[in-house]
Amino acid sequence: MIIQPAPLKPGETVGIMCPAGFMPKERTDACVEQLKAWGYATVLGETLSSTSTNYFSGTDHERAADLQRLLDDDAIRLILFGRGGYGMSRIIDQLDFTRFLKDPKWIAGYSDITVLLAHLYTRYGVTSLHAPMAGAFADYPDDNIYLPSIRELIRGRRMDYSVLPDLRNKMGEAVGPLLGGNLALFTHLIGTPSFPDMTGAILFLEDIGEQLYNIDRMLRQLKRSGQLEKIGGLIFGGFTDCRDTDRPFGQDVSEILQAIAAPYEIPVCYDFPVSHTGRNYALKYGVPVRLEVTAAGVRLQEKS
Repeated sequence: MIIQPAPLKPGETVGIMCPAGFMPKERTDACVEQLKAWGYATVLGETLSSTSTNYFSGTDHERAADLQRLLDDDAIRLILFGRGGYGMSRIIDQLDFTRFLKDPKWIAGYSDITVLLAHLYTRYGVTSLHAPMAGAFADYPDDNIYLPSIRELIRGRRMDYSVLPDLRNKMGEAVGPLLGGNLALFTHLIGTPSFPDMTGAILFLEDIGEQLYNIDRMLRQLKRSGQLEKIGGLIFGGFTDCRDTDRPFGQDVSEILQAIAAPYEIPVCYDFPVSHTGRNYALKYGVPVRLEVTAAGVRLQEKS
């Protein structure tokens, strides 16, 4: 039985902080204004005013302490991360979820935040949001159709997304927990206490900026570790800004994905709107879903 935090009510508070890479405080302005328009107050973490001069938004201790304050603040009902990058795996084991678990709140982010989303599901059975972060509100136009999906889910709406068909899709239907996230970070979790049981899972994956051989290597790690044999369905999101080596790898990213998926008699969806671009639906991590892949298109629906 998975635990879903309570829907946010008008006037409740959203906390924003950076648990990994540095992001200037001004990058939150558009997000703060949008959250205000949606009816929510905001609290900014200390990591958004960091004087750090290196990659991170503070030392490991400072980032962990900032996130711990937001986790323990009962008035904050959603923690929305500023950006990802790298750093969550350096602090995840320092966090204490005792108070959080008494009254779970929504956690939202993706990319490096995959570590926290998987950890909350695997260790505590709590769902969270694989969703655009605060920086995205500054990057994409006001008419972006994907950003409002955060608002809908935190208000209690069930996921129900339909997307156009893709000629590469493999037809079928499957039901299972929705798990995955950023390919590099999800693969990084194999062998740790944060990696979930993949039995029957609907696995979704996306990534950015990787060399083609790295994508192939990480997918083969999932295969060789036995994880792909366990799943009930597979969703490939955006694999953007992929790079080749000077001597070509020999397959493009689409061919790499298709080669990995080919042996499995499960529904497979390509180009689902989950990515490091503006095409990024908010997804509830770990909740039971139904994936239907037909000639007419793809539907991903949260089970009641």
